[in-house]
Amino acid sequence: MAVTLYGIKNCDTIKKARKWLDEAGVDYRFHDHRVDGLAPAQLDLWLGKLGWEALLNTRGTTFRALPDEEKQGLDQTKAHALLLAQPAMIKRPLLDVDGELHLGFKADHYQSLFSR
Repeated sequence: MAVTLYGIKNCDTIKKARKWLDEAGVDYRFHDHRVDGLAPAQLDLWLGKLGWEALLNTRGTTFRALPDEEKQGLDQTKAHALLLAQPAMIKRPLLDVDGELHLGFKADHYQSLFSR
């Protein structure tokens, strides 16, 4: 089973997800967007599977700090450019389990994923 957790290391939700995975003994790789970067092809894959509305975190401080003109008229193209420029705007955590993507962290959801 290939498991990758995507996010940024100082995010509280990422810390909770990593703690859960560590305590459950799940072998995973952590990909920090700020340290490891974000490849356009990877973002395209995620957008294709999840859609920009799910992937773009409009409630986070990075998005809220944007000028109003950058927040208006959002569509796939504009969201793609924003997410590539500021990967911290990707909802966290993004968990990839053998190509199956899961957004957010809920302990019971992780439990169901890894108890199959």
